Amino acid sequence: MLLLLGCRSGSRAEAVPSAVPEAAAAPAVTAEPLSQMLALSKALTPQAPADNCGATYEIFVYSFFDSDGDGIGDLQGVEQQLPYIEDLGVSQIWLMPIFPSPTYHKYDTADYLSIDPQYGTMADFDSLLAACHGAGLRVILDLALNHTSTEHPWFQAAREYLLSLPEGEQPDPAACPYVDYYNFQTQAAGGYVSLGNGWYYEARFWSGMPDLNLSSAAVQAEIEAVAAFWLNKGVDGFRLDALTSYYTDSRPDSIAFLAWFTGVVKGIRPNAYLVGEAWTDQAAYADYYQTGIDSLFDFRFAGDEGVICSIVRGNRSAAAYAQELAAEEALYGSRNPGYINAPFYTNHDMARSAGYYAYDDGSKTKLALGLHLLMPGNAFLYYGEEIGMRGSGKDENKRAPMYWSDTDPTGLCQGPPAMDSVKMKFPPLDKQRQDPYSIYTYVKTALHIRGSFPAILRGATVPLDDLCSDTLCAFTRSYGAEEVFICINTAPEPAQIPLPEGADRLSAVLLVNEQPALLTDGVLTLPGYGVAVVE
Repeated sequence: MLLLLGCRSGSRAEAVPSAVPEAAAAPAVTAEPLSQMLALSKALTPQAPADNCGATYEIFVYSFFDSDGDGIGDLQGVEQQLPYIEDLGVSQIWLMPIFPSPTYHKYDTADYLSIDPQYGTMADFDSLLAACHGAGLRVILDLALNHTSTEHPWFQAAREYLLSLPEGEQPDPAACPYVDYYNFQTQAAGGYVSLGNGWYYEARFWSGMPDLNLSSAAVQAEIEAVAAFWLNKGVDGFRLDALTSYYTDSRPDSIAFLAWFTGVVKGIRPNAYLVGEAWTDQAAYADYYQTGIDSLFDFRFAGDEGVICSIVRGNRSAAAYAQELAAEEALYGSRNPGYINAPFYTNHDMARSAGYYAYDDGSKTKLALGLHLLMPGNAFLYYGEEIGMRGSGKDENKRAPMYWSDTDPTGLCQGPPAMDSVKMKFPPLDKQRQDPYSIYTYVKTALHIRGSFPAILRGATVPLDDLCSDTLCAFTRSYGAEEVFICINTAPEPAQIPLPEGADRLSAVLLVNEQPALLTDGVLTLPGYGVAVVE
């Protein structure tokens, strides 16, 4: 678990409540069992950052919390669980698509300006948005602009018109403007689906998701209206789906469209936040930062083949963690000096991380989540990762119901219709909340520490190569007057690390069991899979 060992005045004062109990303000660092010192972490309350750095909780509404007993999660259910989300220590929530759609996942939008009836009403959304803002939580919506549903009225009108044309007659946009909204042609080709009557439409993901013609001025006007509608409602920004697919096989065109949309959003609300999904290699997605977008998901570190997992499995040295961070900070900064990294470990398209480590008792799962939450920028946490939920294989399994309890059915969702039975390895939330050594406790306190050190959120990573090895990683991160030293032990055995002069205050630790971290005469003793923050 993560334990805050002390609070101080100065650069961190803005992130600590003014009424910190005197007894908890500056405890002596001792070797007493960690369980006796857990209460100290409660003295730390992260503040919502003024900028878009922080942490975001990704919610698949369908599987999160059911307020009305129909087995499907809804917006009222999310609002009912805001105390849990706020207490977890995040500063923002990302709602996966909530617009009307014929599918359970709702990435095929049938109406960009409404709420799917399965999730509730616009009044429910307005209530949730107000409640989030009242709790200091920002809200971003998932926006899939690459395609719509075949049930969208735009596509339906275009389809009806094209099927009515006599054979060989060319469509007239003046007669039906919507034929220009999509990519239609009369020749069969890869990525195109037969409409009938000799016509084909582009649908790279699935036949039910026709690709939009993003070069159309009319489509761009529709998209601008969609952005204005939600931003004027008070939504804080958007998660943008499938950036690399905006234009098939044309990264320059996709980048140009993203630059246009970023300008549209910033023109409506300059402080709106945009984060994009560009699922490709790091060098390629770094180029999308040239558009001025705030954030891009950092695929380099994510999933079962990313930097974090490879280090925790022992396939790469611990030193690679700091080295890779420093390298990507330079890369992204060269494209956009004002970028905010968007680290994530898993999401709704990836297998759950608790299945990455064979025979793991939870220690490796915790360490990996700790490495994720120590990355600078705006860290994204997929619902259920904080309790080690399982789920792999087909997409439905990765979007299983939030595991609130195995005894209390209140709010439990049924999950996607085609989901297999997903066997959980770790206990449900209600049991983990009672366990000071649970994954939940570890993640929650990690988030609280993340929100309390400006240097962790915003600082530049400087590897301390002379202290690094295959199983040890040490680096500094500085922001303003604050500098922290972060040390990580990826081995199961304890290690001793001689710290640089001036690093003499053990401020926080991430530990997986009762073995404490000690700082004595400039030497840090770090238990297996342990992390320490030193000032």
